[in-house]
Amino acid sequence: MAKRINIMRDFELETYFSKWEFSAKYHMTASDVESMTIAQLMELAGAAPDSLDSLSLGYTETWGAPDLRALIAKTYDNINSENILCFAGAEEGVYTAMRVLLNRDDHAIVVVPNYQAAETLPLDICAVSGVALDPNNDWRLDIEDIRRAIRPNTRLVSVCFPNNPTGAIIPVKDYADLIELCREHGLYLFNDEVYRLLELDEDKRIDQVADVYEKGISLNVMSKAYGLPGLRIGWIATQDTALLQKLERYKHYLSICNSAPSERLAVIALGARNKIIKRNRAFLKKNIEKMDNFFADYPTLFKWTRPDGGCIAFPQYIGKGGVEAFCKSLIEESGVLILPASIYKSELMDAPADRFRIGFGRANIDAGLSVFRTFLDKNHNELRP
Repeated sequence: MAKRINIMRDFELETYFSKWEFSAKYHMTASDVESMTIAQLMELAGAAPDSLDSLSLGYTETWGAPDLRALIAKTYDNINSENILCFAGAEEGVYTAMRVLLNRDDHAIVVVPNYQAAETLPLDICAVSGVALDPNNDWRLDIEDIRRAIRPNTRLVSVCFPNNPTGAIIPVKDYADLIELCREHGLYLFNDEVYRLLELDEDKRIDQVADVYEKGISLNVMSKAYGLPGLRIGWIATQDTALLQKLERYKHYLSICNSAPSERLAVIALGARNKIIKRNRAFLKKNIEKMDNFFADYPTLFKWTRPDGGCIAFPQYIGKGGVEAFCKSLIEESGVLILPASIYKSELMDAPADRFRIGFGRANIDAGLSVFRTFLDKNHNELRP
């Protein structure tokens, strides 16, 4: 059944982070890869340390600097700079897209679980149906479930692959079927692609939807795969230039334009794109093995499955007391922060309530895992089912 709400609920993840993100001693649920200082970025990119000294701190273009958009376009196969609109982070892109694409008479379809804004924003506008990723089948999306959810007034299907929080990647054949289904019904297909390029198995990488579908909308950002969230540079890519024009007009009521220093640093980073991605994938390759070994030591407390991509995973807690109490005790007793399943609850349908999000993209996860292990060993008898 489709739902609609009139008041947006609090952003659960950000509310939780406002309490714990910068006070927790061990941030073990980070959604980005290890970041860099400006000096480290300059060195990796071979840029002059003083290359920003003459930068004017005036307004920038609403669309984004031309050279920035040109470099972003090069990360696609069939997209030009005129198909790119920059935003102040990915969240502004999500907000703008939903407000422009949808009106009160429309219907949207959103996968569950998801990044909360993907469903909360549409729910504030129109009727929305949730379609579940199957936790018992590697979080697979059943395309027939999407087909059954389509209505005469459906306008948008919103997905996220690699998925937040599960790390699942839709199989190539299913992805092609989803695109064809959207094309058949004239639907926009919005894909949050911020974890693309962080696939643990590169053979599972899918095309960016803006490259392969005329009504595809690709969302991306410098925060996740590039590990530069402090820049607050995101973008939307689409072949639909008329839609982009509407998004640009809406942005006039929001950030208006991006930060000039952030744009320059993003240009420098994208110029060193291959080096940065190689560096960040090396973190993931090393850390995922540590995660494998850690969870293998506690089979009575957790069910662990490697994600397909991204730098977060969504393991199942099978111990006593439930995952909410477990996460609360862990942060309060040991200073280790992970995200309980309640952060990913859905207003559209039941979502798994026995999971937690853990991150493995940071350089210093050994310290956090060690304290996590101490907590588990100390409380193992109380936690074991």
